[in-house]
Amino acid sequence: MSSNTILEVKDLCKTYIINKRQNNVLRNVNFKVSEGEMVAVMGPSGSGKSTLLYTVSGMDKMTAGDVKFCGRELSKLRENELSKMRLDDMGFIFQQMYMMKNLSILDNIILPAVKSDKKKESRRDTLKRGQELMRKLGIIEISDNDINEVSGGQLQRACICRSMINEPRMIFADEPTGALNRTSSDEVMDELEKLNKEGTSIMLVTHDAKVAAKCSRVLYIVDGNINGEYNIDKGLSLRDRERGLNNWLMEMGW
Repeated sequence: MSSNTILEVKDLCKTYIINKRQNNVLRNVNFKVSEGEMVAVMGPSGSGKSTLLYTVSGMDKMTAGDVKFCGRELSKLRENELSKMRLDDMGFIFQQMYMMKNLSILDNIILPAVKSDKKKESRRDTLKRGQELMRKLGIIEISDNDINEVSGGQLQRACICRSMINEPRMIFADEPTGALNRTSSDEVMDELEKLNKEGTSIMLVTHDAKVAAKCSRVLYIVDGNINGEYNIDKGLSLRDRERGLNNWLMEMGW
């Protein structure tokens, strides 16, 4: 694995057994993600996008193949080692903004840091880091709010803060803008772009070409296999990037 490759996937397969029938959700998937890259995964509904994200991040077990994250083969890690890797080196953002109802927004954000021993620091320092992230994403004013007292866009930005609290090497995001209106979606993607420019690798699943056009590369998955790859010229305007991507998606049968 080259020194600048953060994620390497070889011949990945994922099979579910449903009612004694074998369902091959992922079939011989191969790709790499470089450090500092922002990659989108697109494809028709039911093509295996979310399963791919969950499997390469170790949230779901692979049936066959190899997945290396930061040089470590996921299938060879014990469950506690895998949990520690997900907690310390990966960040997660979902379409459904899972947060603890009995905690404030700030306490939800710092929870992964409290659970981790990556940083030896006081609770006061952890709170300070959480507040700094909230300030950076423009939501410091909702620190003490309950999760049902804020807008969807604010809550998703809080989820980004939570995903960043342990300073992960890579963020995995499953439809992070899917439940948001266009304005909130643009704001969330602006924040993810900033994080990416600061060096955080990002892999996200999306059905939105406007979202994918802000990435550097798009993987197109059909029937559990990557059928195409599109490199985006970041030197072009967003409108031209989106137009070029839409043309390519049409060629792929989108």
